[in-house]
Amino acid sequence: MRFDKIIPTGRLKPYIKYLVVSESKKENIYKVFPSTGLVIGFQYQGRLASVTGDKETNLPTAGITGISDSFKMFKNSNDTGTILVYFTEIGLSYFTSLPANELFNHSLSLENVFIKNKIKETEDKLAFARTDSQRIHIVEHFLLSQLKDIQSDKLIIEAVKLIYSSKGTVKIKDLHEKLFISQSPFEKRFRKLVGTTPKKFASIVRFQSVLTDLNNIKSLTQICYENNFFDQAHFIKDFKQYTGETPETFKRFL
Repeated sequence: MRFDKIIPTGRLKPYIKYLVVSESKKENIYKVFPSTGLVIGFQYQGRLASVTGDKETNLPTAGITGISDSFKMFKNSNDTGTILVYFTEIGLSYFTSLPANELFNHSLSLENVFIKNKIKETEDKLAFARTDSQRIHIVEHFLLSQLKDIQSDKLIIEAVKLIYSSKGTVKIKDLHEKLFISQSPFEKRFRKLVGTTPKKFASIVRFQSVLTDLNNIKSLTQICYENNFFDQAHFIKDFKQYTGETPETFKRFL
């Protein structure tokens, strides 16, 4: 399986972290952990399904997945090819007026978000493309056609930065005080642009920090307390929700 990251064209860089060409020759079941941004996928060959227990549900060939608070299982067919678009934390808001929180824990057809004819046109072009660069160009052309000239919400951008700088351990009450905004309007704006609550977003950022630490020689106890978990029980519970495994089991197979 290959997973090649591509930096987007200049005009898209403020809103798109990167694009990915993902291909797999063999059928495979794999796990995806929660991340801090929404993802669009254009399937140009093969099929992709979500897996829940023994149930498989085919996903649309052009879809979007919101932020999730638990791991997801997917299955690809033989000879699968996908162009993935990874948005920055508030990047989706520059392409659609759909509140990002409506996608929380959901995967939807892109036809529910963008004009149906634009999606079909993009998929038709991808069907005839033969190289990675052609496919990336087609998807970037679609994104640029949807890009809107809107004012950035600097307060939410700053909130995201503060959460990252604390590795997800900042208290939400402290965010309100630093940003001089009360809880209700702040959470409403944050959910609409980012896709989940500040608390849940911070929890995912902390989880990503833990994943990084697991690749180091630190002990699990050290990782637990450096990431401000109350105790080992809370650490294990949160980690298992996001991965389906205990930290000890997960680290063993790194």
